[in-house]
Order: sequence, then C-alpha cells, then structure tokens
Amino acid sequence: MKKTGALGLGAILALVLLVGAAWFLSGWWGGADVEEDTNFIVPSGASLTSVANKLAEEGLVSSADAFLLRAKIFGSSDPIKAGEFLIPAGASPAQILDTFQHGNALARLVTIPEGLPSIMVWERLMAEDLLTGEIPVPAEGSVLPDSYDFERGETRAAVLARMQAAMQNYLAEAWPKRGKDIAVDNVKDAVILASIVEKETGVPRERRMVAGLYSNRVKDGMLLQADPTIIYPITKGKPLGRRIKQSEIAAINDYNTYSMVGLPKGPITNPGRESIAAVLNPAKTEARYMVADGTGGHAFARTLDEHNANVAKWFEIRRKRGEM
Repeated sequence: MKKTGALGLGAILALVLLVGAAWFLSGWWGGADVEEDTNFIVPSGASLTSVANKLAEEGLVSSADAFLLRAKIFGSSDPIKAGEFLIPAGASPAQILDTFQHGNALARLVTIPEGLPSIMVWERLMAEDLLTGEIPVPAEGSVLPDSYDFERGETRAAVLARMQAAMQNYLAEAWPKRGKDIAVDNVKDAVILASIVEKETGVPRERRMVAGLYSNRVKDGMLLQADPTIIYPITKGKPLGRRIKQSEIAAINDYNTYSMVGLPKGPITNPGRESIAAVLNPAKTEARYMVADGTGGHAFARTLDEHNANVAKWFEIRRKRGEM
C-alpha cells in the first residue's frame, strides 16, 4: 500500500509539472488578450520592456512581466522595429513579438494629383494629422505628382523630401531621352513649359499636341497667351473661381504670358510625368492656336483665320448652353 501511494504521489507531481509546463507554453504560443484587430505603435527607440508595459496597459497581454519572461526564453533576440503595426484578433504573444521584429509597419498614402500647385501640396501635407512637424511651401514644380506612402508619426519634411527626390530622379531619367530640336535647352525650362501644358489640358491624348503648339510659339517668339499664367500670380495656382478680368490679362509681371514673350520665370504648378514627357517629345505639328471644342478637348489651328473660325464655333456652343 505504501509503495502504491508513493507511485501515486509521483504521478501527481509529474502531472502538476506537465500541466504547469503546458500552461507556461500556452501563455506564449496560445491566444493572447487581443479581442479585435488592433493598431499598436512601437515608438522610436523603445525597449522591449517599455513595449511590454505598453501592451499590458492597452490590455493586449495579461502581464508585462510574463510577456518579458517568455520572450527571453522562447523569443528571437532580433531587435524590435519602430512603427505602427496591426495586431490581429487572437494573436499570441509569440506572434506579437514576431510582428514587432519581422513584420512590416502599416503604411498610409498621400496622393498628389498632376497639376496640384505647391500651395495645395503644402495644405494637403499639413492637413494629414498622422504626420508631424512643420514644412514650408515647397518650390513650385519641385514635387512629382504620385501617391506616396508614409507611416504614422513620420515627419512631413521626410515625406516632402521623397516627393522632391522623385521629381529629381524622374527628370534625370527623362532629360537624356529628349527629342532633337525641342523648344527648351535646360531642365528648368522643360518643367516650366510642362507646367503650362499640365494646366492647359486635362485630356491625356492631347498633351503632346499641346506641347507641340506651345513649343512652336516659343521657337517663333510668339506670346504664349496661356490663361493659367494669368491666374498664377493671383492665386498661386488655386482655382480663380471667376472669369479673368481684362485688367488681369493686361497685367505686367513675371508670369503673365499675355504681356510678355517667352516662358514665365518659374513653373505654375507641379507637372506630372506625362506632361514633362510631352514637352521633351512634343507632337510634330504646325498648330499655333487652340480653343475649347465643347467636348473637354481643344480644336487646333495652324493659322489665325482657322483659329477664328474655331473660336466662332466655340462661342456658338456656349450660346446654345446659355453661357453667353
């Protein structure tokens, strides 16, 4: 009987140890206290201890000490990364640590459409409350329109720097591929002319034609007479919201191409890749004039007489619409 009792006690102890080990292991690889998908921020320079305490404070693990102990025994020694991470519902402590060490931080997008002037690029970045820090209004034409990813807490200056680097990289790639005998002889003027093309047409298939027309005018020493160059000194590229006044058409400044020959002193917006490419390889055309055609595009003309006929057609369309 004593022998049987001794064996029974040993079995009980073994069972207790087995249950304890199972509990200890399940506390690492079993489901944690994450009830729903949760975004969690690992601050820059944070230690594993501070992150464990933050996990416990936010109710994502039951105990910071238990998390740390198991992490030291079972986890990888790889460093944790800063950023915002998605912890899925039911994630285990092991999965949480692995996410911080080897997962990808959540990325968000800020989109700069083609033809967005720099004042509005600045407004868009300043309105993004997941970014931090102040930035000046970027130089006009220095930002490449595109969608850019960023992480929560990233500085606006860092995001803007990527936008401007993208423009420099694109220009460095595109300029050597320019056609022969184009209207500009340097990258700066290419961006200026591309900014006019960007604002003068929203029809992709017209870009090279519009670029060809304005290239002809530049080469001929003609007034470019681009309406957006009238508006830019008034609004910095924002919509005018009304018809242009005669006094504004006649205004003399460094941008108004109705009162000066040649290109403005700088870009009037941030042109996209396609408008830049159009200026570097414009359509071969004899067109010098264009006017809206009522379909969203333009009617192009070689001579002033042809242009006046197109203008008459456009006015008739506007009269039928009740706009005149």
